[in-house]
Amino acid sequence: MAISWLAALKLIPWSDVISNAPMVADGAKKLWSTVAKKPASPQLATAGSPSAASTEAQAINAMEARVAALESAISDLHTQMVASSELIQALAEQNSQLIVRVETHRARVLWLAIIGLVTAISVIGCLAFLFVSRAS
Repeated sequence: MAISWLAALKLIPWSDVISNAPMVADGAKKLWSTVAKKPASPQLATAGSPSAASTEAQAINAMEARVAALESAISDLHTQMVASSELIQALAEQNSQLIVRVETHRARVLWLAIIGLVTAISVIGCLAFLFVSRAS
């Protein structure tokens, strides 16, 4: 089990991972700062006591303030969603690059194993031929 992890760690293109790491870290910091500075739930304007909203104009103003607060909250959520999407896209691109590299290395290792096997068989055949020819 440990050997397979070592082999996997050796196959990872660490130069690409390291070169892309600052971009991903910056995206994560932007996302965190956007999410962290916002309150958990937006403070929406409420109608208040029945005496405060007794007139029709005050009720309309309260509803308009509430709609404005909801629109602001939706806008903030949209901004956070875009930031999250950009970060997810960057991570997905890195993942696809890693997969391509791992597949390329897997194919190369297979070819090297086949070439090594053919070479080993050839060396054994040559050695067998030399021993047989010396014995005669």
